[in-house]
Amino acid sequence: MFTKSLKELSLSALCCACASVLLTACGGGGSTGSVDAAATQPTTAASSSGSTSNAAASTATGTSTTVNTADAAASGTTTTTTQAGTVVAVPFGQDASQYKLTFTEEFNNFDTSLWNDRIWYEAGNATKNYAVEDGVLKIWPQRDASGNFFNRTIDTDGKYYQTYGYFEMEAKLPKGKGTWPAFWLFNHIGDRRPEMDIMEAYAGGSGWGYTDGSGVSIPTTYAATVWKGDYEGQQVGFKMITEGTDLSAGFHKYAVKWEPNKQTYYFDGKEVLTVNTAMTDPMYLMLDLWFGSASGTPDNSTPQGKTNSYEVNYVRAWQFK
Repeated sequence: MFTKSLKELSLSALCCACASVLLTACGGGGSTGSVDAAATQPTTAASSSGSTSNAAASTATGTSTTVNTADAAASGTTTTTTQAGTVVAVPFGQDASQYKLTFTEEFNNFDTSLWNDRIWYEAGNATKNYAVEDGVLKIWPQRDASGNFFNRTIDTDGKYYQTYGYFEMEAKLPKGKGTWPAFWLFNHIGDRRPEMDIMEAYAGGSGWGYTDGSGVSIPTTYAATVWKGDYEGQQVGFKMITEGTDLSAGFHKYAVKWEPNKQTYYFDGKEVLTVNTAMTDPMYLMLDLWFGSASGTPDNSTPQGKTNSYEVNYVRAWQFK
């Protein structure tokens, strides 16, 4: 998503309906003037050994602990209760006994010690188009003071990184032409851009949704993509996933199981893509609502405001035991 992250630079590659061309704009490549994240990664990064991170232990806003039990293995639930009565977050549809919780964000508030509200190469936009309300992070389409729609990125760059494990988000997507919500793992290391796009959707794009009777673009399809990141456009895996449902109508779980030589992607606990490649760099978490690319240019048909938010109920990560 990073060549797409200097997104507008890749729009010409997305004009084709062909999936392989669409994704050339989705990531992988480098840009100039970047910060070497490897030199600044903090002690909150979870190591590949599976130790509990300080972020999970002290700055997470939820009540879950880092104790997993076999009782919730492949149970289809997202929490279980220990004999001591502690509520524990577990990876949906997975064998919970194989994982240790390292990161949990339940969005009881917006924790600035854990999250940034802009991507590292931008100054940010003063117009407020995000909030944490009722246990949900909301990011919505909004025109700024100049009358333009603008990108909003919420990430843990410089604050939390992890290598390998299981990463899961529960979210409801926005609707409207031009909307481009995403959940991804990323890093900028010199000129390299390793990236795993767990979910990105283009409601306004051909083949990505439909237009309802009021002229609003509805998302029904999203994509998972892997970019090796050694050079621009180094895509090593991609799939468009259609489950026959309106992704803006309710919450769904988007996840990846990241192993040293394989990444497996899930939608509501169902395996939808496996990519056999080595991804060895620590990465940080990104949630964003951008505009353009395959979704087109937002216009007056694109609903603005909180009622059309990209709503994130939680973000969680586990290490392998």
